[in-house]
Parts: sequence; structure tokens; C-alpha cells
Amino acid sequence: MNNDLKKHILVIAQYFYPEQFRINDICTEWVKKGYKVTVITGIPNYPQGKYFEGYGLFKKRKEIYNGIEIIRIPLVPRGSNSIMLALNYMSFVVSGFFWYLFTRIKADYVFIFEVSPMTQALPGVWYAKKRGIPCYLYVQDLWPENFEILSGVKNKFIINLVGRMVDYIYARCTKIFTTSRSFITAITNRGVLKEKIEYWPQYAEDFYKPMDKTSISEIPNDTAFNIIFAGNIGISQGLDILPKVAVLLKEKNLKRKIRFNIVGDGRYKETLIELVCSNNVSDMFNFIPKQPGTRIPEFMAASDAAFLCLTDSPLFSMTIPAKLQSYMACGVPIIASAEGETNQIIKESNAGLFSPAGDAQKLSETIIELSLKSSEELELLGENSKKYYDGNFNKKELLNRMDKYLRGYQMLDQKNTF
Repeated sequence: MNNDLKKHILVIAQYFYPEQFRINDICTEWVKKGYKVTVITGIPNYPQGKYFEGYGLFKKRKEIYNGIEIIRIPLVPRGSNSIMLALNYMSFVVSGFFWYLFTRIKADYVFIFEVSPMTQALPGVWYAKKRGIPCYLYVQDLWPENFEILSGVKNKFIINLVGRMVDYIYARCTKIFTTSRSFITAITNRGVLKEKIEYWPQYAEDFYKPMDKTSISEIPNDTAFNIIFAGNIGISQGLDILPKVAVLLKEKNLKRKIRFNIVGDGRYKETLIELVCSNNVSDMFNFIPKQPGTRIPEFMAASDAAFLCLTDSPLFSMTIPAKLQSYMACGVPIIASAEGETNQIIKESNAGLFSPAGDAQKLSETIIELSLKSSEELELLGENSKKYYDGNFNKKELLNRMDKYLRGYQMLDQKNTF
């Protein structure tokens, strides 16, 4: 980018490096393109719920990462219960309010990376209005639906209050980008003009790529059919289905053992381990600590298939989880327990097999079916997976599409969208 076109992007993201979210890579690529990037974020604590080692209220509040200026505003760590999580959400907004009042940063654009909570968008909206600059919102989690499901709150007054906040944010954003096409319908149903919304699917970082079959110390090198799940272990992932599936598989007395390799951490991990133990299927599970993202392709290469799961909910049928792109970029066969767009992509790509969300019986049958395929058939599914990724989630093309907005031009013709 020429210096006369160089712009300053202010990114609002409650989670950022060293927390593992795709916004880390997006910002890195913007710096490579010549943009100045400043990120307003919190003190890293996701998903463990406590501050990362070396970080705190008085430690590393400012940092440079890959040329990105990071400013960390105070927030309460997520903890392990709903009260702490609520304080975590609220504290970022309160700190963000005071930051916006006193900051001297002069940016050209605001880009809000919205994974839950949606509340994190407020400081960005306020700053954009104050400066009179474009405000772009990238919706990963749909609110208030996501809030209602994950919090368990059913009080209509509270839900309506959250809904009004969401409408306030939508109304004050210049453009809204979504990770799935279904989100466009949901957002227009809230009164937002369709022309204001754009489908901008996620891509996977460059280190997600196919690797030759290998063995690693974390996964036993035996004849078992190894299924890997890599990522956050939370409620929305619906992993409580796996102990039920393991019981059903065990009853079949299969000739080939099935092993679930669960890589990651999260608020639901201990509960999941307890369920595995109480169902007497511990021998079918291998819990592996959270790994750097750069190592995940090794785990994929040491596995026979990658597992994707979402809770049975109308909301999650509209969601395309980020790990789908990660799996496909690595060229591995996929097993999914999901609905909607996720299953549609797997069907279109012929990249694996899927079953209805929450249906343990169907999932067990799907796993057996995949485990009986030959190595050649599995290899073909993996190739289909990578081919679909390259054709639909190409990183360079997606970043170039966003570049049109950041440089003040219109997007590519709608016919060329993914």
C-alpha cells in the first residue's frame, strides 16, 4: 500500500493475542498491507478464566505484536461461574467507556471483532461516533440469542434490554459483516437494511495446512481410529454428547477401537471429564492440554478424522464455527454433530459425514461408518475438504474484499461473493 493510502485501523476485540482468536491473524495481515493497527483489548484470561502468566492489572498493559500496537484496558477475569463472567463482560465496557473519553488516538476506521459478548462493541461504537469515522462490526456470535442460550437467563425484561443494546449497536455501525449467510436473515429481521450487511466468512491461518501422516507422543500409536477435537471446551460446543456416544460404541464391541482426542481447555472441561468417568468410558478418551495453534496440524496428521460439534439449537444451526475452516484447511475428513450451514458445507464439499445435533445414536452410527472406510476413501474425503476450503475460504481473496472498504471503495460485485 502506498503511504498516501495508509490508514489507521482501531480494532476493538475483548480477546486478542496471546489468546487464540482469528483477529490476531487479520490484524497481522493488515500491518503487512501497510495499515497502522491499534487494538483495544482486555487482559488475557480466555478460556482458563484467570490472567495469563506475566499479565495483570499492572503488567504488560501495552505491547507490540507483529507490528500491532496493543492497549489492554482493565477487566475482571472470567472466573468459573456466571457472576464472574457477568463482571468480566461489564468491566470491559466500563473500562472502555473511560478509555473512549480520554484517548488521544486518531484512527480512520473502527473494526469490532464480535465474539461474545456483544457488549464489547459499545466502546468502538462510541469512539466512531465521537470521531465521525466508519464503524465496521464483524459478527461471530448472534445476540441476544447467544446470550440467552449460554447464560440461561429467561427473564423477558433482561432479554429485551439486551436486544435493545444490540439494535443500538447495529444502527450505529456503517457496515455489518457476518460469518454465515443465515446471520444476514436474523439481523435483517431486527430491522437492519440488508444492504448494510455482508457475508464475510472466516479463513484459517496459514499454518493450518495438510501434513503427511505422522505419529506424535500425545496420541498413542496403535490401531485405534483416532478422532480429534481441537478448541475451546465450552457449553455451546455440545461435547456432553461424546460420553453418551462412547457408551453406545462400547456396547457394539467393535473390532477397531474408537478414541476421542480432546485438545484444549475451557469452562466445561472438568464437567466433561467427570461425565466420561461416570460413564466408564475413560479408555476411549485422551484429554490433551491446550496447544499452540501452530501445532494443531500435527495433531490432525496423527488423527483419522476431525470432530465438530454444536449444541442442538436454532441459533447454532445458523453458525459456522471457526474450527470448520481450520479442519478443512488441514485437509482432514470431518465428522459433525450439527445442523444448518455447517452440515450443508460438509455435504457440498463431500468432506466427511454428519449427523443431527444432539443425536447420540446417529452420531455413533456415523462414526462407525467413517471408521470402516479404507485409507484411500478417507484420503479422498480429506482432499475434498481442502479443495472446498481453497475455493470458498481463500484468505487472500477475503482480505482483498475487506481492503475495498478500508481503502474507501465499494466491495467486489455481489456476484463474486462466496
